[in-house]
Amino acid sequence: MVVLIFLLFSLLFLVDIYLLHLSILLIISVIYLYVFFNVNFVALQKIICLVKSTIDIFSKLYYHKYERIDIMKSKVYFTKEITSESLVKIYESLNHELKGKVAVKISTGEPGGHNFLNPNLIKGLVNKLNGTIVECCTAYAGKRMHPSDHWQVIKDHGFYDISPCDIMDEDGEITIPINGGKHLGGINYVGSHIKNYDSMLMLSHFKGHIMGGFGGALKNMSIGVASKNGKAWIHSAGKTTVPDECCKLETAQDDFLESMAEADKSVVDFFNPENIVYINVANNISIDCDCDNNPKDPEIADIGIFASIDPVALDKCCYDTIMNLTEEGANSLRMRMLDKNAIHIVEEAERLGLGTTLYELVSID
Repeated sequence: MVVLIFLLFSLLFLVDIYLLHLSILLIISVIYLYVFFNVNFVALQKIICLVKSTIDIFSKLYYHKYERIDIMKSKVYFTKEITSESLVKIYESLNHELKGKVAVKISTGEPGGHNFLNPNLIKGLVNKLNGTIVECCTAYAGKRMHPSDHWQVIKDHGFYDISPCDIMDEDGEITIPINGGKHLGGINYVGSHIKNYDSMLMLSHFKGHIMGGFGGALKNMSIGVASKNGKAWIHSAGKTTVPDECCKLETAQDDFLESMAEADKSVVDFFNPENIVYINVANNISIDCDCDNNPKDPEIADIGIFASIDPVALDKCCYDTIMNLTEEGANSLRMRMLDKNAIHIVEEAERLGLGTTLYELVSID
């Protein structure tokens, strides 16, 4: 009978019935034993003590289980206001100071496009950090493939006027190790100037992307920090570092997404997690990337600014926000993200230990 009662308590615990129900069952069981089995008082005391001890153990495990889930959640801060002041405010909400020489990684935007982050929007935060705007050259033929052309774009798009700027692979590339992963052979190719910085603000424009489905913090940190050859390495899932060869190869979509996550892992390990923070600005949200010289016009309204010290939680939150929009214009971006299995980069980054998809959204408005 004692074993039977013990099993009942265990079953109730496993299906997450509240502990109050266990206590009620204890009282009923004691009355049942006393009335129908004439169990003496001393034996009842022993049974009660045994079951009480069991409940105490289960209750500690039960509450620990749910407290642990809360602890595992990463905070993602949000404001609807998209201004220079709110960008500074949301960074300060993170209560996580970037120290030393700070690189501010953005996309400078391909000429012809117009959805990239406005220099006047980011100027206040970049200056607050005494930051340097950093970028790398592209692997595709365009106006940012060669440093001389890229410098002209940086000037034409207004970034040169607000802050020091740096094309990190202008003087070549270095390799940094990848701990884990299955495509890139443990190596990521990044701009050699990365070693000149102590910390990094991953300041990303959240939007769609023709290959990745969406572009946020994880794409900015992988493709964005990679050198020209490194971009080919990631896009080909470790088959080539030659951009011309990469364009001729067919790479499985999930392999590409997993390769981006591997590259992310290398950058986080290079700086250490405490030396990177992540901000996604969700405005001018086209289904196309800022690397497109003729992007489609945005079909949805501006959403706001998201920030976190966890890139996985941040991109997952932005992804969920788009998927949960009710306005009709969101269908195009939703379909693109689903078609490209865009969420897989988030899943793989979580598997590699870069963060968690469990998050708590905190409004600062």
